[in-house]
Amino acid sequence: MSFSKNQIAIDCFSGCGGMSQGFKDAGFNVVGAIENDSKMVEVYKENHPVAHLWNRDIRSISAQEIMDELEFLKGDLDLLGGCPPCQGFSTLRTRNGKLSVADERNDLIYEFLRLVLDLHPKYVMLENVPALFNDKRMTDFITVLEHEGYTVKADVLNTSNYGVPQRRRRTVVVASRISTPTFGKIQNQTATVRKAIGDLPPAGSSGDPVHDLPEKRSAVVLDRIRLIPKDGGSRSSLPNHLALDCHSSTNGFKDVYGRMAWDSPSPTITTGCFNPSKGRFLHPEEDRAITIREAALLQSFPRDYIFPPELGKVKLAQMIGNALPPTFISNHASALISTE
Repeated sequence: MSFSKNQIAIDCFSGCGGMSQGFKDAGFNVVGAIENDSKMVEVYKENHPVAHLWNRDIRSISAQEIMDELEFLKGDLDLLGGCPPCQGFSTLRTRNGKLSVADERNDLIYEFLRLVLDLHPKYVMLENVPALFNDKRMTDFITVLEHEGYTVKADVLNTSNYGVPQRRRRTVVVASRISTPTFGKIQNQTATVRKAIGDLPPAGSSGDPVHDLPEKRSAVVLDRIRLIPKDGGSRSSLPNHLALDCHSSTNGFKDVYGRMAWDSPSPTITTGCFNPSKGRFLHPEEDRAITIREAALLQSFPRDYIFPPELGKVKLAQMIGNALPPTFISNHASALISTE
């Protein structure tokens, strides 16, 4: 589906550009972005050089400054999207929702709402972790939008149902002041690990610096990895002498040292996705964790998306693990604009 080049979008909390990529894939012209992290900005600029990028705290940016810089008036903007930092809502930090965590980042949703009210875009998209769905801040956000004449649709959706080769549950809010918004159509054909990374050349000698970043493991860890059955195996197959004490003392975190399965979506790609001790992040067949390029592809980034290898695995994994899957965003953005 193609759209008019006049349909302009702005990405708040842009990170390394997952939402912007999704908007572009849906046919929008991404004219601006806001991101506070300078390393994220470096990657964003490599991949979205045309967008005007504010490398500042969103709290210091006014709608008037945005309109003056990009030369449009209140109400002209087609789409304003954002994913306020979600660490304050993390289930790990809140013990699966049983603990309330005081984190100032939780209130950045109100800064996004401020820009919505002052820019008055035709469409709004907000994406975040599932815990936000039942939070008072979400109720406030939706109530204010509806009071301002927006029709709002909100739910917790799984990215694997929308063309992303990864199981990842996210709160999604779409709103429109000119139509009745809808989510993208659920995809009948399941995206899988095999379809995403199965045809990549061997890691380490591929010529893609991000796919070739070296992996260093101790001898005992390598022994442990080699004994995990291929294509979906888990640490439950390890002999006693290679099992970690902490694994036998807890019933949780069962995906640790697990392999991905070729013909299923991957588990959620997190900031620890290059480390087998952080989840089911072993390659389905090879005796290693997934590479940074593989993590990006499982997040549905284009294969040629630029991630400077000199930033290192830790920072790149943080960017990719916190990013929005572009295909997920594209599907919902396309549905949103098609309701006109």
